[in-house]
Amino acid sequence: MTAAPLVLIEPGARRPGGHRDHALTALAAAHGSAVVIAPYGVAEETQAALEVAGARVTGPTGAVPAVLAAAGTYAAALAACGRRAFLSRRWPGAMRRLPHQVMSLSRCLTEAACVRTGRRLTGPAEPVVVLSASEALHGAVGLLGGRHIRFVHELVTTEDTALRVLGRLARRGECRVLVLAPTGAVHDDLTARFPRLPLQVRPFAVADAGDRLTDTERRRAREAFGIPTADAAVCLVGGWWPYKDLDVVHATLSRLDTPLHVLVTGAPLDDDRLQAWEALPHVRLHTRPGPVLEAVVREVYAASDATLVTRQPGVAKESGLVVDAIRLGVPLIVSDHDPALTKALAGQDWARLFPTSNDAALADILRDLAWSPLPRPAVDAAAKLGVPTAAEQTAFFTSPKEPC
Repeated sequence: MTAAPLVLIEPGARRPGGHRDHALTALAAAHGSAVVIAPYGVAEETQAALEVAGARVTGPTGAVPAVLAAAGTYAAALAACGRRAFLSRRWPGAMRRLPHQVMSLSRCLTEAACVRTGRRLTGPAEPVVVLSASEALHGAVGLLGGRHIRFVHELVTTEDTALRVLGRLARRGECRVLVLAPTGAVHDDLTARFPRLPLQVRPFAVADAGDRLTDTERRRAREAFGIPTADAAVCLVGGWWPYKDLDVVHATLSRLDTPLHVLVTGAPLDDDRLQAWEALPHVRLHTRPGPVLEAVVREVYAASDATLVTRQPGVAKESGLVVDAIRLGVPLIVSDHDPALTKALAGQDWARLFPTSNDAALADILRDLAWSPLPRPAVDAAAKLGVPTAAEQTAFFTSPKEPC
């Protein structure tokens, strides 16, 4: 039986590796003949994986999508100029937010161009999914582009008057979209801001049994990094964004009185902080600055006894790092920044939770790693936490949806 057509739109496909890149390639592989629309291009590694998956990769095509995409590009350029012009805090807050408002409009136009392309390539009733959608102007994308599903990972942009007016003018387009929130907290934020939007909670991440690291991979990775079997190693994966709590990591490493290997990969990183860690007497630092290939990320995870996830209090968006560790079979050390995540991980023998920003508690956990390593998550750990397989996710996308 031929699989139902599926269009996957990923604006972030130009960046290799990471949470969203894995989901895109896994979904394309599970479907077998998906159309992937990447408005800003595709990283070479991702392109190769999509070709193996049998996906057709394209950008916005057709007269109307081309106009929308061009308008989105010009708006993005204008937003970039505005960010440079209004960078100083001497400007009023509304002026400093203006470039972000223009960028939201740019994303809206670009997404609409991609959705219209997907509708034209597969038909008006077939599923089109924006995997990394903007958190604003949902109805406008539906009105300009057509019916689609959109994942909103977090809400970071404050909507000022102009965006709110545009949103109200395009409100009838909200009936053309189904918005998926990866966590209950994101769902609640979206509901408060867009009370008429059709909304559901559904994990964005996918996990398959074949993702799991093998014992051979783990042994070779430790050899590649020069980490003795008896030494403890933890990894910090991904860019150092403001919502991550690197201060508690710094304070913890400064407390250590036993050797610990720290593996760091991602972009952006803070070179000054890395130099400070390298100078600490009990830290053995290994860095792989990003962006890096997926094989490098796997090697970093494979060499580690646990992955360390530290975030600021109240950050409640889905953690791709947590899901990556579980699907790869790597133990977790996680701050209790998100009550829902804390509840889900409570009682798991392969996870250790510590109070947010508490460096003393984290130092105690890291000291224990050498003599009492954590067990690996079971093969079915992700499924027990509600994370779907790629096949289950594509089946959800291609199943009939009731119109609002």
